[in-house]
Amino acid sequence: MKRNTLLAIFMMALPMLFFTSCAPDSGNNDNASARGTGAATTGVDENYDPHRGEGKWDETNVKLDPTLNVAMAEKGKSIYDTKCTSCHKLSDERLVGPGWKGVTVRHKPYWIMNFITNPDGMLDKDPELQEQLDICLVRMPDQNLSDDDARNILEFMRENDGVK
Repeated sequence: MKRNTLLAIFMMALPMLFFTSCAPDSGNNDNASARGTGAATTGVDENYDPHRGEGKWDETNVKLDPTLNVAMAEKGKSIYDTKCTSCHKLSDERLVGPGWKGVTVRHKPYWIMNFITNPDGMLDKDPELQEQLDICLVRMPDQNLSDDDARNILEFMRENDGVK
């Protein structure tokens, strides 16, 4: 009888653990090292540029027009609808991962492209991403996006942030 009761309690608590895993941080970061995430386990890489990120993209190969490329943004929205919407909202609301509102204001275009195409490399080295990981507890999976897919998503992010 006790075993069945304990099993029932565990099964009822399991969804609560899942849905609260990405709740806003209460300010207590004591659990970060216990979970084995964040800067506590990766150390500091003095060659890492937090404005550029980790990957092949930099200011020489990511060029943005001041106006939105609508066709690219539409393709980016299609990719978002297929691969991103289950974890990211277009507002600043956190779902599994952070919301996308303002991301193109907070980060350089090549940082975004590097993260889209190289999430594991970025998560291992970027202090800001490690802080997000400490909150969300879920690593962004590598979606195996092409360079064109990543650029289209970037253009959709720009549209989401109000670029006309």
